[in-house]
Amino acid sequence: MKLADTASAVVAIRHSGCLCVTASVDRFDFHAPVYVGNLISLHASLNHVGRTSMEVGVRVEAEDLRTGKKTHTNSCYFTMVALAMDGNPTPVPRLLLETEEDRRRNTEAALRVAIRKKRI
Repeated sequence: MKLADTASAVVAIRHSGCLCVTASVDRFDFHAPVYVGNLISLHASLNHVGRTSMEVGVRVEAEDLRTGKKTHTNSCYFTMVALAMDGNPTPVPRLLLETEEDRRRNTEAALRVAIRKKRI
């Protein structure tokens, strides 16, 4: 979980150019176990940008180094908030959607953002 949080922070900091903190995590359910000795790979992508917050999706895979078999263990979504030097939330740059995949992830993320806002 810490590795996924770190990966999401890297993506958010690179995009915003600011210190970022984790505001929330949407479910962290494991679909498959991660065994001691597995190599863990994380793939993080920026899916949606609000005024000061960003949704980062993280896909986690475990690789059995003996066999080379890779297993998707879980995916999760982090909401990261950019902070100014005074510690208050600060606006972040808009997200440029360049590919169909970018647009698909952004559309799906917008639905999740709307659901999150209803829960508050």
